[in-house]
Amino acid sequence: MKIHFSILFLSVLSLFLSFCNSQRNTTFQVGVVLDANSTNGRIGMTSLSLALSDFYSSHANYSTRIVLHPRDSGPQVTFAAASALNLLKDVQVDAIIGPQTSAQANFVAGLGDAAKVPIISFTATSPSLRPQTPYFVRTAINDSAQVEAVAAIVKYFRWHRVVFIYEDTDYGNGIIPLLSIAFQQVNARVSYRSVIPASATGDFILQELHNMKKMQTRVFVVHTTALLASRIFLKAKEAEMMSEGYAWIVTSGLMNLFYSLEPSVVDSMQGVVGVKPHIPGSRKLKSTTVSWKKKFVEINPMIPPPREINIYGLWAYDTLSALAMAAEKTGFREPSYLQNTNALNSTDIFITGTSQTGPNLLAATLDTNFTGLSGNFRLINGKLEPSSFEILYVNGTELTQVGLWKPILQIPSQMNANITGFAGKKLKNITWPGESRNVPKGWEVSASGKKLRVGVPANIGFPQFVNVEKDNITGLYVDLFKYVMAALPYTVEYEFIPFEISNASTAVQTSNASSAGSYDDLSYQVFNGNFDAAVGDITITSARSEYVDFTFPIAQGGITRTQKIPHDDENKGKYFFVQPLKRELWLTAIAMFIFTGVAMWILEHRFNRDFRGPPSEHAGLIFYIPFMTLAFANRERIVSNLARLVLVVWVFVVLILSSTYTASLSAIFTINKLDQNGDSDVSRLIRNGDYVGCREGSFIYEFVKRLGFDESKIRTYKLPQDFHIALAKGSENGGIKAMFSRTPYTDVFLSMYCNKTYMKVGSTYFTEGSAFVFPKGSPLVADVSRAIIKQTDNHNISKTNEKGIEKTCGEYDPDFWQTVELKSFKVLFGITAGITGTCLVAFLFSYFYKNRDVVRRIFSNSETTTWSKLNAISMHFDRRDPKSFRFCITFVSILKP
Repeated sequence: MKIHFSILFLSVLSLFLSFCNSQRNTTFQVGVVLDANSTNGRIGMTSLSLALSDFYSSHANYSTRIVLHPRDSGPQVTFAAASALNLLKDVQVDAIIGPQTSAQANFVAGLGDAAKVPIISFTATSPSLRPQTPYFVRTAINDSAQVEAVAAIVKYFRWHRVVFIYEDTDYGNGIIPLLSIAFQQVNARVSYRSVIPASATGDFILQELHNMKKMQTRVFVVHTTALLASRIFLKAKEAEMMSEGYAWIVTSGLMNLFYSLEPSVVDSMQGVVGVKPHIPGSRKLKSTTVSWKKKFVEINPMIPPPREINIYGLWAYDTLSALAMAAEKTGFREPSYLQNTNALNSTDIFITGTSQTGPNLLAATLDTNFTGLSGNFRLINGKLEPSSFEILYVNGTELTQVGLWKPILQIPSQMNANITGFAGKKLKNITWPGESRNVPKGWEVSASGKKLRVGVPANIGFPQFVNVEKDNITGLYVDLFKYVMAALPYTVEYEFIPFEISNASTAVQTSNASSAGSYDDLSYQVFNGNFDAAVGDITITSARSEYVDFTFPIAQGGITRTQKIPHDDENKGKYFFVQPLKRELWLTAIAMFIFTGVAMWILEHRFNRDFRGPPSEHAGLIFYIPFMTLAFANRERIVSNLARLVLVVWVFVVLILSSTYTASLSAIFTINKLDQNGDSDVSRLIRNGDYVGCREGSFIYEFVKRLGFDESKIRTYKLPQDFHIALAKGSENGGIKAMFSRTPYTDVFLSMYCNKTYMKVGSTYFTEGSAFVFPKGSPLVADVSRAIIKQTDNHNISKTNEKGIEKTCGEYDPDFWQTVELKSFKVLFGITAGITGTCLVAFLFSYFYKNRDVVRRIFSNSETTTWSKLNAISMHFDRRDPKSFRFCITFVSILKP
């Protein structure tokens, strides 16, 4: 294996230090496995070498020393494994720093676990690296720590759709699931994922970029190695995707190596935003940076030094310092490995001995905590504690910081979910790609052109909603669309394009040509990309929602049935007059009539001359008095207070009963006009074979079929005049019996033909309302829906609807009239029966009490039968009350001259 000059230099330096201190210090053997020909490998070697000399220069009194044994792993996993085996078997190291990539670390960690030797990596950051061993230590921040910072940028600029571009390696794939979850939490959707192989050709990258350019999304999140990212951005500039309106976000892996990129790559990345771990400034960092550049030139004389130590170099520096501190805590190093008994009789090259010093050195390393060049060095569960992230953008040849992101839990005063986590809550101004100062919307309004192509139905039939006349397109829904688009926080240019079925390149296939109609076709044209939106009375249906997205409803839903009230004076049956009341109510009312008449006769018979006479007149009075109260007051004078009370209560009940009967009878005459042939019931319309109508091209055709109507009984019309003629003819004369239409159309129709006595019949069938149509995944859907909701809350939508549609004649509810049942009068009948009965009991009690001697004498005669006794009591009751008779004689004598 070819050894780089830097590795040779580092080896000589380590051996020299080991020789100088071999007599008085304990020496710990530490292997280093890095790719010597990579940027991170060279930076890491430089930092380790500088940290080794700096640490022991400032800690000369330490009794332990570290000796480094560098190995060049190259980019291959097998080379890294071979280097680690060499260090474990031949050198018998106490720890290994590296390897460099996550794939290498995942393999080497298993070797370290078998040998009980800590594997410490400061560059393997992929979240997919999860070795099940305590001997793997990550002194770098896991890439998963930055996903919330990236998502916070998307949330801050209110972007709701992003495109992932990532490398098809463990490094690229590891972070994508976590990024997806983070974007879901900020209500951002990943509209496309572009997976690019590490060895992809320039043509492949360019073709993939052109495919993404055709999409509406203009926010791209790039997570690749620096080598692949450089090629992507060069091709993106070639594809004119580094211009105004585009937004690019890169992860920390590329930002950390920004100052190592070629000038042409930097020039192609103008306006790119990215994140990288925050490094607190310090005097030690400044002085170390100067020494580090000198050391880099010393080790790599043919390569110009970077402008600064990147985060990997700082982590390498801190890793060596932490390991030196841990070695001092361990103090004593066992001289050799314990022989693995399995290796004695095995030819497996991966079987090694076990280190006696490794476990102690691991425990001391995990317990180390100090402030290093990269900030606070603290290991939690074998990983470096996450830090804050800087938000930067490429500005010329520099990275300009625009904000600092901190985890929400680190900001006690900002614990609610709406906080992005940015210190200061606001980012500084950014110069975006194309040298634009305007924040990109995050999407392109129309992928096919600059203006939004809005399709409108050309022949709607109801000009109040959409009216297409040559170059002039008007109507309620057109006005609503203009009003809502003007309310957006940004300007969207659009043009209306009339659509006819003959223009359709692809029509939705249905069982009937009428049901296919322009509305399904128009929606399908949006799906095909021929239109960027569709405006009209397009109802939200489950079938259409399969291939397009709808905004929040702009108009009310519902399907109503309209019928013409026939002008026919024929009554329904000979006994129509008994229909207002149920039979039980009729019988109860008649019984109450008789009961009240009997009570009035009993209460007045002994006192009132009008209630006396032959028995035939008694029966007539019993029926005459209560029934006459229905029409006018009776002429008979009432002299008993109890009878007056009964009559007053009865008159009140009769008033309510007669009013209810009159109202119900009037309703029956109205209902009969609609219900002569069972029209108020849809099932009767179906049984009678009546024809019904609906609008041509409307989804209502299928809806009426689902109600049970045969296709041959459904007729379609376009204009309101057509419906008027069809309803006037009737089902028997080539017309229709009922019209099914959406509620707004019904309102317009009724307002046009109010004098023709058309009315809504039956309950309204619930459906979704009308909405604007956009392609699946269009970012305009959310913004337009929010604008609709906002304008609805401000009552602006309802005012616009009122201007577009006049008030209708009114509605008719078939449930308005129902036959009056007995339960409606239970309380009233109970009151009058109770009062009448009480008056009768009080009167009879008074009668028997006053005539107790007569009653006692009649019942004391044991020789007479019971019937004779009752007959005697009846004859006595039939006599006129003497007091009433004397009062009448005295009153008449006074009146005589």
